[in-house]
Amino acid sequence: MKHLSLLGLLGLVATSAAYAQAPGAKSESPYRASATKINDLVHTKLDVRFDYAKRYLYGKEWVTLKPHAYPTDSLRLDAKGMDIKAVALVTGGQQTALKYNYADGMNLRINLGRTFKPGEEYTVYLDYTAKPDELKVQGSAAITDAKGLYFINPDSATAGKPVQIWTQGETEGSSAWFPTIDRPNQKTTEEISMTVPAKYVTLSNGKLVSSTPAGPGLRTDTWKMDLPHAPYLFMMAVGDFKIYKDTWRGKEVNYYLEPKYAPFAKQIFGNTPDMLEFYSNRLGVEYPWNKYSQIVARDYVSGAMENTTATLHGEQVQMTDRELLDRQYSSESVIAHELFHQWFGDYVTAESWSNITVNETMADFSEGLYAEHKYGQEAADAHYHTYLRRYLSSPRDAAKTLVRFHYDQQEEVFDLVSYQKGGAIMDMLRTYLGDDVFFAGLQKYLKDNAFGNGEAHQMRLAFEAVSGQDLNWFWNQWYYSPGHPVVTIDYAWDAAKKVQSVTVKQTQPGTPFQLPFTIDYYVGGKAIHQAVTMTEATQTFSMPLAAKPELVNVDARKKLLWNKTDNKSAAEFAYQYSHAPLFVDRREAVTAAAKDQTTNAASRAVLLAALNDKFYGIRSVAVQALKMDDKTVAKAAAPTLRKLAANEPNTNVRAQMFAALAQLKDKKDEKLFSQNLNSQSYNVQAAALKGLATVQPAQALARAKALKTDGNAALDQAVMQAYAQGGGAAEWAYVRDQFDAARPQAQFGMIEPLATMTGRLDDATAFAEGISRLKGLGVKYKMYGADKPIIEQLKAIADKKAKGANAATAKEQVDKAIAEIEAAK
Repeated sequence: MKHLSLLGLLGLVATSAAYAQAPGAKSESPYRASATKINDLVHTKLDVRFDYAKRYLYGKEWVTLKPHAYPTDSLRLDAKGMDIKAVALVTGGQQTALKYNYADGMNLRINLGRTFKPGEEYTVYLDYTAKPDELKVQGSAAITDAKGLYFINPDSATAGKPVQIWTQGETEGSSAWFPTIDRPNQKTTEEISMTVPAKYVTLSNGKLVSSTPAGPGLRTDTWKMDLPHAPYLFMMAVGDFKIYKDTWRGKEVNYYLEPKYAPFAKQIFGNTPDMLEFYSNRLGVEYPWNKYSQIVARDYVSGAMENTTATLHGEQVQMTDRELLDRQYSSESVIAHELFHQWFGDYVTAESWSNITVNETMADFSEGLYAEHKYGQEAADAHYHTYLRRYLSSPRDAAKTLVRFHYDQQEEVFDLVSYQKGGAIMDMLRTYLGDDVFFAGLQKYLKDNAFGNGEAHQMRLAFEAVSGQDLNWFWNQWYYSPGHPVVTIDYAWDAAKKVQSVTVKQTQPGTPFQLPFTIDYYVGGKAIHQAVTMTEATQTFSMPLAAKPELVNVDARKKLLWNKTDNKSAAEFAYQYSHAPLFVDRREAVTAAAKDQTTNAASRAVLLAALNDKFYGIRSVAVQALKMDDKTVAKAAAPTLRKLAANEPNTNVRAQMFAALAQLKDKKDEKLFSQNLNSQSYNVQAAALKGLATVQPAQALARAKALKTDGNAALDQAVMQAYAQGGGAAEWAYVRDQFDAARPQAQFGMIEPLATMTGRLDDATAFAEGISRLKGLGVKYKMYGADKPIIEQLKAIADKKAKGANAATAKEQVDKAIAEIEAAK
C-alpha cells in the first residue's frame, strides 16, 4: 500500500521534533496478537456478477480449508454485511446443507456437521449477496474507506466519468465481497469468474484462463491463481480500459488505463520491466508470479495497492505527455514501491498488522534503491532524505514503535513510522552491514519464508545468519522502541596538542541509542576517516591532526536517523558545500546558509552557487530558500535567476525560479513570463502566468481566460491566482467551483488565491463562501497541521478588510472561523 499523505505531500506539519510522549510509555490500546489459526484456507473459487443499479455483488463460493493443528467441527468466516442464502458442505458432487449463525452480520459461524482432522481438506459452498454501499465501516487517514468493493459512477450520472468496479482488500476489506478468513497469516490459491457487460475488460490476480459469452451483452472471464497468497491481496477490476502489452522474461507485463491516457502508457509505466529485472537480480529471487499488471482506477481510497500480480493505482499516476514533462521521481516511485511488494508483502506476507514493517518498510526502502539504479546516487539520497525529514517533522510519530503490538484499529499502523521511518532504518542497516551481506540477508528472508508469512524477528534472524553478528541491539532500539536520537554536535580544536575533538550529546529521553558512524576530518582539502560507535548519552571523539581542519563532518555517510543541531560556523558549512561529496552534505549547507542569508555575504554566496549545482534537487532547495523579500538578497540573486531561468533544464526548478522572480513584482520580468506562457510544461506555464499576474494583472487575466479550460491542476491554480489578483465578482464563481471540484492535494495549492480573492471582493456572499471553504479545509485536515497556514490566511483577510465599510462583519466571520478551527479535534 502506498498512501498519499497530506502530511508529507503538502508539508503542513510543524517542524518540531519534540516527543508527543516519553519513549517507553505504555499504550492504552489493546495488545494485538497474530490471528490464531483454527482452519487454514487452501483454495477459494468464486463466481460473481454485479448489479450496477443496486451496487450489489451476487456471489457463489467454493472455499476449501483444513484444520490447522487440532480437530474441529466448526468454521468461522469473515463476511461483512452480506445476505447469506445457502451454506453447504460439498462431498463429491453432492451438497449437504449446514447450520450456521450470522446474527452479527460480520462473523459467519458454521457447524460442519462432523469433525475434521488436522490437514483433512473439506469444501464449503456459499451463495450470498454482498452489499458494500450499505456496509457501516470506517476507514482511516491512510485508507479512507473500508467497504472492499466500489462501484464508480454505476448509473453514468456524472458526465465524462467512467463506469468502473474495483476492489480494495487491505486491511480486511476483502470479506466485504466474499466470505473468507480475512487475516494476513492466511494463504490460499484462487479462481474468480466474473460475469460483466461484454463492452468492459476485467483484471484479477493470476492468469486469464477463459473468456466466454454469457448471454446478451454479457461475458464471463475466469482468472486463476495457482500460487497461494493472502485474502487481502485478492482483487477485481471492471471497466473501459485500454491495455498496453509489455513483456519481461517472457511474462506478461500489462498496463490498463482510461482510453484518454492509453497513448502515454509506455511513458507512465515503461520502466516496469527494468524494475522487474533490477529487483530480481538485486534480491537474488526472481519475480515469483506468472504476470504483472497495473491498472489505474478512479476515486481510489489510497495511493496504490499491491494486489498480487495486479497492482491498482489511484488516478494521480495517470498523466498526459505534457504532464509527464513535470513528473518527478516521487511520482514514479509508487510504481517501484508496489512492485517491490510483490516480494515483500505478497510472496512473504506480514503475519500480522503489528508487523506491517516487513511489508511497508521494505517497499519504501525499495523506492530509493531503484532511484539509485536508474537515476544515480544523488537521486536516491534526495528521495530518502525527503522521507526522513517527513518523519522527523511529525512529533506524534516519535512516540510509536516500528513493530506495534498495541493499536485500536489496524489501519493506524499505516503511517510515517511504518513507511518513512522504517525505510530510513533499513537504509541505515544496509550502510552498517554493507551491500553483499545486506542483500544476502534479504534473499535468505525471502527464501526461508516463501509463500508464507514473516515478522520482524525472522528478518533479524536472516541478517544474523548471513552476517554472523548479533543484531538484537539494532532491532531492540529501532524496531521495538519508539523515537530517535536528538543530538547536539560541538567542536573543539586544541592548538597545542593538535587534536580535534567532537562532542555528540543525545538529549532525547530514555536509553541512549547505539550509533555507529564515520567522522571525516578535512585537512588541506583531503578527508581523514574515523569510524566510531556512540554508546553513551554524551561522548567525545578525538583525532590528532597535522593542522586545524577546515571541516569536521559527523556521520559522513549521512545515513543516521537522528534530529541534530550541528554547531558549525557559516564558513564551515560553506566549505562543506564545496568539498563534501554527498547530496545531503550540500543540502545541509544550503539550509544553513538560508538562515543568515540576509546578513552574511558568504551564506548568500553559497545559495548563489547552489543555483548552479550539478543536481537539480540542490538547485530546487536553493531557489526555494531565497528570501526575495529582502533587498540585499534580491539584488544578489535576481541577475543569476534571470540568467538561469531561461535555460534551466528541469521544468520544476524553472517554475520555482519564476516564482522567486515573481516576488519582486519587477516589470522587467514581464517578457520572461510572457514568453513562457506557451511552454509545453504545465508547471512552467503556470508559474509564468502567476508571475505575469504580479506585474501585469490585466494582461494575466486575459491570458488566464484562454487557459482555464485546460484542466491541469497546476494551471488551474495559476488561473485562479490570476483571477484572484485581477478579476472581479464575475470571476468568483469560477474560483469557488474550481476549489470545490479539486481533490484535497489540489485544494491546498488553491488556498492562497482563494484567500486573496476572498479578501479583495466586497461581495458579502462571495466573502462568506470563501471563509466557509477555508474554515472547512482547516477543520478537516487539522490533524496534518493544515490549521496553521489557513488561520494565517484568515488573519490576513481580516487585515485587508479592516478599513472597509464591512470591517466589523468581516472580522466577526473570520474570528468565528478561526475559533471553530482551533476548537476542532
